[in-house]
Amino acid sequence: MRKFFVCILLIGLILGVYGYFSLKSRLDSTTLNSQNVLVEIPKGSSIAKVLSILQDKGVWQDEVAFKLYCKTEKCDLKAGAYEIAPNMALQELIELLSSGKTAVRKVTIPEGRATWEIPSYLRKAFPNIDSTRWEGLTHNPSFAKSLGVNANSLEGYLLPDTYPFPVNADEETIIRQMVQANLRLKSEMEAKQSPEWKKLGGWHQVLTLASVVEEETGMPDERPLIAGVFHNRLDIGMPLGADPTVRFIFRNLTGPIYKSQLNSDSPYNTRKFKGLMPGPVSNPGRKAIEAALFPTKTNMLFFVAKDDGSHTHFFSSNLSDHNKYKNIAAKNRGE
Repeated sequence: MRKFFVCILLIGLILGVYGYFSLKSRLDSTTLNSQNVLVEIPKGSSIAKVLSILQDKGVWQDEVAFKLYCKTEKCDLKAGAYEIAPNMALQELIELLSSGKTAVRKVTIPEGRATWEIPSYLRKAFPNIDSTRWEGLTHNPSFAKSLGVNANSLEGYLLPDTYPFPVNADEETIIRQMVQANLRLKSEMEAKQSPEWKKLGGWHQVLTLASVVEEETGMPDERPLIAGVFHNRLDIGMPLGADPTVRFIFRNLTGPIYKSQLNSDSPYNTRKFKGLMPGPVSNPGRKAIEAALFPTKTNMLFFVAKDDGSHTHFFSSNLSDHNKYKNIAAKNRGE
């Protein structure tokens, strides 16, 4: 009888050790996906619902291990979009799903891009971006107003930057995030109390001038001086004479500008009409906005690209010198 009980005890011990290591092995297993998988957890999902989603996505199949771990660790799984990497341990997987940190895609939007150019940058991370819907939203005054922008379009209000957009973001989500960044910058710049703010008339006009400054030079050091030239022209009632404003009318970003375009009656034609345009012609970055608000004090009224490979400009205070510099620039181009 004693031998019998010893035998039963040994069998129980063996089964217990086997069960322990078997369960430990299951708890120590990793996710099954061989590449990153996007998993979306709806609000109010139970542990069973989350497990079902993971099973459908081919991420995790072991129901016992998942539920046991969640029960012992009192899991608090949160709604969100998560990117599940291959070979994640169960603990790592649960920690990710409990973090609430939605997966993101980082996208850099360069300074000085018009609204219609931006989708081409977004498609690297969001291939399904719809240009037609983008255009409709960015040129919808009601939508702009809902975002806190009192303008006919959001041109100028999509602040260039590197953004961590939610991985499942749509056109509206992306636009909203970019406009919010612009309006935060507005509050920051307004607090600096530039006298040019009031003189220009408000944030919309600041962005309008900054967009021209942005388009006229890619050299950060030149922006305050070019802004100073434009402020001088505005002060004396001289047309801004900025070719980028004409290009904006016709979406003609490169190549020659034709006489018929220069004669356009569009209020954006600063070669023909005095004062600021009705709105921005691109989305200026922080440096161009700062230049518009804090321009270099100068007596310069003209500038022309040197065309010598330096990407800089000749500046002059009178038309005679300006014409001389234009001739030098022409020679630099080999004309």
